[in-house]
Amino acid sequence: MIIDPQRPCDGSPLVEREAAAGKRTNPECSIVMPCLNEADTLEICLRKAKIGLKRAGVEGEIIVADNGSTDGSIEIALNCGVLVERVRERGYGHALRSGIAAARSRWVIMGDADDSYDFSDIQQFVEKLREGADLVMGCRLPSGGGTILPGAMPWSHRWLGNPMFSIMARTMFQCPINDVYCGLRAFTKEHVEGLDLQCTGMEFATEMIIKSSLRGSRIVQCPIVLHRDGRKAHAPHLKTIRDGWRTLRFFLIFSPRWLFFIPGSAIGLLGLVGYCIAMPGLRICGISFDAHTLLFSSLAIMLGYQAMLFALLAQTFAVNEKLLPETPGYRKFFEIFSLERGLLLGASSLLLGLVLLADAVLRWWRTGFGTLDYASTMRWVIPGSTLAALGFQTILSGFFVSILGLKRRV
Repeated sequence: MIIDPQRPCDGSPLVEREAAAGKRTNPECSIVMPCLNEADTLEICLRKAKIGLKRAGVEGEIIVADNGSTDGSIEIALNCGVLVERVRERGYGHALRSGIAAARSRWVIMGDADDSYDFSDIQQFVEKLREGADLVMGCRLPSGGGTILPGAMPWSHRWLGNPMFSIMARTMFQCPINDVYCGLRAFTKEHVEGLDLQCTGMEFATEMIIKSSLRGSRIVQCPIVLHRDGRKAHAPHLKTIRDGWRTLRFFLIFSPRWLFFIPGSAIGLLGLVGYCIAMPGLRICGISFDAHTLLFSSLAIMLGYQAMLFALLAQTFAVNEKLLPETPGYRKFFEIFSLERGLLLGASSLLLGLVLLADAVLRWWRTGFGTLDYASTMRWVIPGSTLAALGFQTILSGFFVSILGLKRRV
């Protein structure tokens, strides 16, 4: 039977409707809709969701995860005979997490209740789940085969924000998707529960994608059509600048490699190049590179090295707290480097630095602590200070990494 989405919900008493919804057993698929004052569009979304379950040939349930609606959304949901999960803690992530936890099926499809997604066309998501996918992402952008109807997405989201963050997700986390912000997606409940998602706001959806990719889950993509937001009573909940920054912040926090290691490596390499030029006092294109260049190069080396140490510390903490999985490179690092080897390396650098500084002091002593040749002396003092600082940092960081990673053998 095809249910007309334009037909109003029947007038069954709310109590009977809620009880009837609670009697459903062993559904195969759950549709979860986060809701905050969506009275304008909720009913049509629920009607389309019922059509979608029928077309997909699955026994299903629909759950409205209400985040404190005051416009009658709860009553609409109950009148339509669906389950309502009341979520007291405000936040998109809170609502979805509670709705997913309430789902009694092995498959979950989530999507916003603003009528921008056509829930009557979820058959392709169910088919991908049946084929064994862990996460099925909808794609609205033409680059992934999707379609955006006129007025359905602001130009800044379509041409700037979404493509940029999607490219970043593919580059930084190898996510095989073209639309990182698409809210219509399907997944197995077991898979998402295993991700241990922590975010409570809009980042919840991004966290799901990143953690799935980092864990090597099977992620596939389905092209969809994005319709114009049907809400009239209030503006969209998404705030472009605020949520864009929160996404960027989340990307960086979840990637110590891109936040610390890659910039640190670039800065450190720049410092080493400066050393190669300044130590022999080369003159390039009429420009002399002397002790001042050496000093700037030392600063770059120390800053770069500090950033790379932060990458190691952050990765160790994240792995230990199960925020990030162990990567092959991370495991290989600890197979090669132990605390003892780190201490030996740090002590060697510190000792060599102190020897160079001692030699500079000895030269000063030989002059009767008088005036020294600035350019000559600084070629010993600056490298000596740099090596001593790097060695001291290595020793302290070695112990710190060992404290953070007490659960692993060091």
